[in-house]
Amino acid sequence: GMAAPSALQRSLVSPAGRHTASLIFLHGSGDTGQGARAWIKQILNQDMAFQHIKVIYPTAPARPYTPMKGAFSNVWFDRYKICNDCPEHIESIDFMCRNLTDLINYEVKNGIAKNRILIGGFSMGGGMAMHLAFRFHQDLAGVFALSSFLNKDSAVYQALKRNESALPELFQCHGTADELVLYSWGEETNKMLKSLGVSASLHTFPNLNHELNRTEIEKLKSWIVEKLSVEAPKAN
Repeated sequence: GMAAPSALQRSLVSPAGRHTASLIFLHGSGDTGQGARAWIKQILNQDMAFQHIKVIYPTAPARPYTPMKGAFSNVWFDRYKICNDCPEHIESIDFMCRNLTDLINYEVKNGIAKNRILIGGFSMGGGMAMHLAFRFHQDLAGVFALSSFLNKDSAVYQALKRNESALPELFQCHGTADELVLYSWGEETNKMLKSLGVSASLHTFPNLNHELNRTEIEKLKSWIVEKLSVEAPKAN
């Protein structure tokens, strides 16, 4: 295949068999692709791996991050603060949407159809994935958001109000004990997206804080395999 886009560092888990689908997992703020992969591997006692799906863990470039008083951090976009009723930092969100579009296009150029690509992530990574899928790539197989939220007046909602086409399905998970991204923010995001025509599920995890657990990742894996089922070999 052609050379990968140079913009984003990434960690890859290759499929065991023939590559017919791709999964892009976006880490939470301050983490890296390698860090997210290692965290999931630690929870499962093995990589999240598939027979036919390539798993891609990109790393967000370091940028000044306002909630950390402008210190550099690996974040997908900036936030004025961590709350659901302030404006979005749309310039940084849109900049990264273009960057991640290069990553999607690279998979497409290597023979993976858009409806065979899933994107999602943890916390800020899930927020980023919702912007990318619902605003710019409505032909993806689906999107997942773990412990994530959208701001009340999100550009995602504005885009969906004008939308006529079919939308990717959303798989959402959230812990009720989350102290950083409140469960109510995730729930409100789910309700808003449903009201705008998104087929969305919300899986609730009692006593789970701002973290991942095994049950959640196993549920996510089942959903991934359902959305990106193994393709029957094409007859000549």
